[in-house]
Amino acid sequence: MESATQQPQRTGMTSRSPVVQRSKMILEIASELVNTPGWNDRQVTVHFREQGAPEWRICFFASDAPNSIEAVVNGDADIAICNPGVVLGMALHGAAPFKEAIPVRAITVFPQFDLWGFAVAESTGITSIAEVRDKRYPLKISLRGQPDHSVHFVTDQILEAYGFSLKDIEAWGGELRYTPGLPVQPGRLDAVERGELNALIDEAFPGYVGRARDAGMRILPIDEPQLQQLEAKGLRRQYARTSDFPKLTEDVATIDFSGWPVFCLESTPDEIVTAFCGALEARKANIPWYGQGPMDPRLMVTDTREAPMTIPLHRAAERFWKEQGYL
Repeated sequence: MESATQQPQRTGMTSRSPVVQRSKMILEIASELVNTPGWNDRQVTVHFREQGAPEWRICFFASDAPNSIEAVVNGDADIAICNPGVVLGMALHGAAPFKEAIPVRAITVFPQFDLWGFAVAESTGITSIAEVRDKRYPLKISLRGQPDHSVHFVTDQILEAYGFSLKDIEAWGGELRYTPGLPVQPGRLDAVERGELNALIDEAFPGYVGRARDAGMRILPIDEPQLQQLEAKGLRRQYARTSDFPKLTEDVATIDFSGWPVFCLESTPDEIVTAFCGALEARKANIPWYGQGPMDPRLMVTDTREAPMTIPLHRAAERFWKEQGYL
């Protein structure tokens, strides 16, 4: 077996090979399209097989939803991305809604600091999530329009820890308005600013917290008993601190939404994981850290605020990164 630092053999597969040229052509075009303004089809799967083989052998899936875990478990994908890392922690623990523990393993985690946020207009008088429940307050909430996004999955877990749900808010006379895009997109925060809505739940926290505060909104903290319940499920606590977000008046306890983990199963063959690591190492300069310049490889494989390691590394990935000197 090749060592972790060796690259996959490329015998007979030079840049002049027609199959390589065609594959690179499609990959280059796809890379351009997903970064093109107005092109909305941005999620990608990449299938590999030997030329002329009857079936595809390997699949990579770039997702931002818990369905990527199902895809890996079912064998529809070998390696996938899931955001945030805490969802994989829940899968590893077998916490609801996962019916059993899933032996997921990390290959790397692309850094991105983020938090879950529940912003409520101060005019409501609501100062805690428990008050929403106790007062049966009919909030009018802006929510992410993408139905399979992880933010809905995490939101359900948090509200369940308080003993109520979004559907309960709707039953109390509230409104759940699902609108495409991030909180700063049309129809979301601007709807709060116009007085049409009085609450917003989402991730992408650094991108909207300042504007939400300017609009007279309060960020609701998660209380200690609920934080402990959520941590027992594999979720991680994190804090929105005034040092990071000066428009906050105090630190706010919430749930971590950081990191884009690349993961597989414990049973994924070493040679596939090693090949993936080798390709990532070769192209790391082309992968920006969320727009902040070339990726620092050490951030991809160590447990940091921006890249939380919520599940163990796959054995082949751990071996590879150690030989590279990153661990």
